[in-house]
Amino acid sequence: MKIDLAFKYKDLINYLNKIVPFTPQVTIVLGSGLGDFAETLNIVKSISTTDLPGYPPSTVEGHSGRIIFVESENKKLLLFKGRIHFYEGYKIYECILPVFISYKLGCNKIIFTNAAGGIKKDYSPGDLMLAESFNGVNIKKELTDIIGIASAEVKNNLGNFTSSQLNKIIKQAAVEENIDLKKGTYWFSKGPSYETPAEINMMAKFRGDAVGMSTVHEIIFALSLGMEAASISCITNYAAGISTTKLSHEEVTETANRVKDTFGSLVNRVIALI
Repeated sequence: MKIDLAFKYKDLINYLNKIVPFTPQVTIVLGSGLGDFAETLNIVKSISTTDLPGYPPSTVEGHSGRIIFVESENKKLLLFKGRIHFYEGYKIYECILPVFISYKLGCNKIIFTNAAGGIKKDYSPGDLMLAESFNGVNIKKELTDIIGIASAEVKNNLGNFTSSQLNKIIKQAAVEENIDLKKGTYWFSKGPSYETPAEINMMAKFRGDAVGMSTVHEIIFALSLGMEAASISCITNYAAGISTTKLSHEEVTETANRVKDTFGSLVNRVIALI
């Protein structure tokens, strides 16, 4: 049965509508370790998610839990610093809340960033990857809770998966910033643990290039609403079995911190080109 998100988050949206400084043109969801990007921009208003009625608290290091309204390159932006994940015990209608908020505030473009493990053998920690396709086969059931039975309009919206126009802009931005942007398929894993070497081997055989625990349900939901959506992954580590190094969240945040300047250059150029 489809969940009535407008009813469920009525108080939250009403609260935000009273305090937002502007209607955002673009939303950017910042992944693990990438939250510092917000501090490089002109912050107009910053709101702790703990102050928002019904907003789930973020429990993961690298996800501080703030909604930030900023201005950059003559654009009005909404940044989500902190994410809501399945592996924290949350439901899908909570995990897609940043998308729903953006939509209800009148934003029609959204860019997702995430930390991901590199499956493809020629990917290295620190690479940036534009997700041109996704594998979310293990989340199809949950998606029906927020999308329901897809109408013809929703099916047409999902046909632009992901936004060809946003992807074109991201590729152009990478060229202008002289960044070697990888292109590949992002494979969604629910967690809560990292994948096993056997699971990574299976993903590789089915042409998965990077794996992570976010984004796919968010981007599908955004597209179902008619938003333009794209995703950039920071390859923060080799996936299990590719390297002898044991996986850890510390490695994820350390690599994200190491490439934050490159990431910032790419995203700033994307903002300028939109």
